[in-house]
Amino acid sequence: MSIFKLLKKENSARLGEVRTVHGIFKTPCFMNVGTLAAIKGGVSSWDLVDLKCQVELCNTYHLHLRPGDEVIRKLGGLQKFMSWNRPTLTDSGGFQVFSLAKIRRIEEEGVYFSSHLNGEKIFMGPEQSVEIQSNLGSTIAMAFDECIANPSTRAYTKASAERTVRWLERCLSKLQDLNAKKETINQNQLLFGINQGSTFLDIRQENMKQIAALDCDGYAIGGLAVGETKEQMYAVIDHVEPFMPQNKPRYLMGVGKPGNIIEAVYRGVDMFDCVMPTRNARHAHVNTWSGVRNLLNLKYETDPNPIDKECDCLVCRRYSRAYLRHLFKAKEMLASRLCVMHNLYFYNTLMEKIREAICKSNFCDFRRKYAAILDLRI
Repeated sequence: MSIFKLLKKENSARLGEVRTVHGIFKTPCFMNVGTLAAIKGGVSSWDLVDLKCQVELCNTYHLHLRPGDEVIRKLGGLQKFMSWNRPTLTDSGGFQVFSLAKIRRIEEEGVYFSSHLNGEKIFMGPEQSVEIQSNLGSTIAMAFDECIANPSTRAYTKASAERTVRWLERCLSKLQDLNAKKETINQNQLLFGINQGSTFLDIRQENMKQIAALDCDGYAIGGLAVGETKEQMYAVIDHVEPFMPQNKPRYLMGVGKPGNIIEAVYRGVDMFDCVMPTRNARHAHVNTWSGVRNLLNLKYETDPNPIDKECDCLVCRRYSRAYLRHLFKAKEMLASRLCVMHNLYFYNTLMEKIREAICKSNFCDFRRKYAAILDLRI
């Protein structure tokens, strides 16, 4: 039984909803990234409700290191641990295969790591990744995969994509066993498979056909936003989308800028995540409906206006650009908190407006108006 309900389409853009044991979320959706079960910038789970967050994403690898997935299991899982009663998604640790390239070794059985914290030797394969995510009790678990460097050779890319399929089969088998156990926190945990293949379009297509045949709960496109051009990213989506099941949610991992999100929705993607809105906010870069504003610029020193006159978030209702610039210059923690709140509200409002546009059959007009301007620097 599919967890995804397609409500409406405008060309390839999809309006839908995903039904889970932790509630329903509407798509297209942006998942707010709480790497260590917290949003960087001093934003709490309670804040996220007011910021319209539907799904929070947490990092399997980092939570395995600290405080430890067994600790979180003993405390009742992620939802109870961070006081969040809405859906969560945990990545598999596969991205660390890419980001920790200097301190890991990949074998058929899995990946041998050295902890970036203390150098401790760690092994993670498909079974270990799924078990950690089961201990975390997330709503959606991601299959263990390899996010390869770009560019990579065709031969390595093909071998890696084929291994990712074998790893997915092992993930599905392990999750089925874990979900059958009475002591498992979330016996209804879902699993998404991940498409890989770098920028080789034929490898991408073949990989998508193979993982679609394994009947996962949803499917992600991984291995993008790692150095390729946006044209290459869009080409991958265009070539993979026809082979993604229509009745399952589609997730573009690690993307991204508002313009990228709009273009990916146009190509049939339902779910997104990225650290960009919070990371940029902590460096005074804030999103607006006219582009990206750098609050450290001198011109904002005496500017009494809000970040964005079109925004109705709590920050824009109460604070000026001048005050926020002062907080950054004074190195006050409140600067990061307020700007992170604004950016997350902006991203979640963007997704609301996208859903509304698809519902009213004017998403193409919305795309023409906003796709090109939202990523520009003011």
